[in-house]
Parts: sequence; C-alpha cells; structure tokens
Amino acid sequence: MSSFQAGGVEQVVVDLAGFQRGAGHDVLAVAIAEEPDGPCADQLRRRGVEVHLVPKCPGFDATLTARLAALFATRGVMLVHAHNHLPLIYAAPAGWMHRVPTIHTNHGVSQDMRGRRWLRSVASAFVDAHVAVSQSTAAVALRQREVDPQKLHVVANGIDLWEFGPDPAARARVRAELAIPQDAWVIGSVGRLAPVKNHALLVRAAARSLPRSGRLVLVGEGDERGRLVALARELGVSDRVLFAGERGDVPALLAAFDVFALPSLAKGLPIALLEAMATGLPVVATDVGGVSTALIDREAGFLVPSDEVAPFAARLSELHADPARAAKMGQRGRMTALRRYSAVRMAERYMDLYALLLVRRPRRVTSVRPSALLARVWGASQTPSTLTSAAYLGDRLPHGEHPSSPSPAAIAS
Repeated sequence: MSSFQAGGVEQVVVDLAGFQRGAGHDVLAVAIAEEPDGPCADQLRRRGVEVHLVPKCPGFDATLTARLAALFATRGVMLVHAHNHLPLIYAAPAGWMHRVPTIHTNHGVSQDMRGRRWLRSVASAFVDAHVAVSQSTAAVALRQREVDPQKLHVVANGIDLWEFGPDPAARARVRAELAIPQDAWVIGSVGRLAPVKNHALLVRAAARSLPRSGRLVLVGEGDERGRLVALARELGVSDRVLFAGERGDVPALLAAFDVFALPSLAKGLPIALLEAMATGLPVVATDVGGVSTALIDREAGFLVPSDEVAPFAARLSELHADPARAAKMGQRGRMTALRRYSAVRMAERYMDLYALLLVRRPRRVTSVRPSALLARVWGASQTPSTLTSAAYLGDRLPHGEHPSSPSPAAIAS
C-alpha cells in the first residue's frame, strides 16, 4: 500500500487483513511511503498484522522493487496484493522476482494519467489478476488498455458493518463536543482535503443551502485546508463551516450528521459513501466513478453532475425541506449497505481469488528465485512477528457469515 495514513484504501486493507488474520493466515502490511507510521499501522497491529515500512526514495526509486522482493523472500510470502497505482509499479515486479502470484486492486482512476502510465503498463505485465472495485472502474481500465481483459475481476469494496449505524448517544456527544446545537441541520463529509475531493464545491453549495442554524462539518486534513478556510470566509459562512481535522471516531461523527455529501471529481467505490449509507444517512454525491453502483438516484439520496454547484445545493435544500423523505432515503441506503457491502463478503471474494491463483501457479520451493539472491544483498530482517489475533473476527461476524479460505499462507498487502 502507499502509506499507513488514514484513507479509504487504507481502511480496505485494514479490514481485509483483519479477516485474513481471523482465518489463520500470516499477513504482512507493507507501506512504501517516506513518512513514518500512521493511524492505519496502529489498527493493523491491533489485529495482529505484521507492519513494515519500506520507504521509497523521492522520484523513481530504482532500488525499491529489489528491497520489496528481498522482504518477500525473508518472510516466505506466498502471494502479493498491491493496492493502487504506485504500489503496482514497485510491488508487481517484486512479486514476479519472488515467483508468486500477484494481484493488483485499482481503487479508482489515477490522477497522473500521463506521468506514470507507461510505468503502470510495464508493471501490469507482472500481475496475475487485476481487480476493479466497480464496473465503471473496470470499464475505464479496459478503455485505457491498462489491463489484460482476461485478468480483470470486479470485487466491490466492503466495510465493517458492526461499526456503523444510528447512534443517538454518539450524536448528542459529538454535537456537544463540536459546539453544534442539538437541533441544527448538519451536512457532513469525510475525506482528505485534496483537490480531487473537490470540497470547494461543497462549501459553495452549503453557502446556498445551509439554514442560519445549520452547519457543514468537514472531517479530514490536507493541503486544501487553507484554501477552504479562506473560501468559507469569502462566502460569509466561516461561522457555519467546521473543520474537524483528522479523527479516529468516524462512526460517531457520521451519527452526528443529517446528510452526507460527496463532491469528488473522481472515485472508484468510496468507502466513505458506504459508511454513510450504513449509518442511515441520505447522501448527495457527484455522479463519478462507481458511486452510482451503490447510490441509486432518488432512492438512497441524490446523484448530481460533477463540479456543478447549483444542482448540489438544490438537492441539499430538498433534503432539508423534507425530513421524512430524507429519513426514508437513509433507511433504504442502510439496507443496501447491509445487504451488499460487508467487509466479510469483500474478503471472501478476495480469498476465493487468492485460492484460484495459488492453484494455477503453485509455489515451487526448489526453484531459484531472484528474490532469494536479493535478500542476501539487502539483508532483510528474518525476525518473525509475535503478534497474534486469530480470534479477532470470532465475535464480530454477522450471524451466518464465516470465513472460508485456503490453508494458512503468508500474504503481503
């Protein structure tokens, strides 16, 4: 994975790795970011997942693939799972050097389509299976000829459904903490404050649709914060726009909202959207990527054109004017999330794919692997992790859902 910071992709890895540990597998979570461990690393450790930071040097790092291959060799990795584009470039060739199956999950459309396209194309040749998180993401990958159609699969993202749902106590507590009136109408959004998230659109829409006592709560941090603060001041709503920063209590924050807003310019299948739906919130979202896969217009909320303020503001106003309709939309969204987007279901789909690839390409213990030679050069540590969490999912699986997977194996994500 790219980093151990908070984010939708990182949460998918946490939930997937937790399921795999609960099924008895040894799991290594590897981040290639230059920064130190983040909140995602702590979540993984609590689930008994071995965490490694293999930092990438600035620019193109000619040594990173070799260092990853050495790590795979010393840990006896049997399968490599690379999440998103930068890990694909470095981890897919490393998996090939280690002679094990390699999977790549594309969580959304890349924002550097020209800069690294040729690198992704080269790396894709080393991948045994490409996974898209929605049909629309798969279609984009095929249209841009980034994947072999024979290797393409679709596995929808999932979330830990136990964590999300209406919670009156959390709602009252969070509102008191943020100095939000208990009867205020609150629009909320969760995500990095980055250009692709397009929070400026949401601030502009909220300036048109918020009642005087209403609030807009933005949860997350990023480089766009300063610009958004200035925009709220310019529009005269700085007293009604709250920047909550990076938080570890997203389920409680969602419970404090009345509507969830997703103004992104590009998306795969957003984890934040699924979490909001599972909480029972009506949603207003831009119709990009795989959003329409989960959110049916006028059923669980509204889909609006990308980067257009007026339609976004109008839909927010509709929800404020009709609380009964908003509540019904939220209920329908929650039922959809419970039925289709559990982390258990997602993990089982991945484990079935792992088993298929391991059967097709069994590990040849006696074969000479370049990764073994690289391990001698780089001298990666061979000290095994002592953390365990085999019982993590034991009491958390919904009734009737149990992990099914092949025999224990070492998996690198």
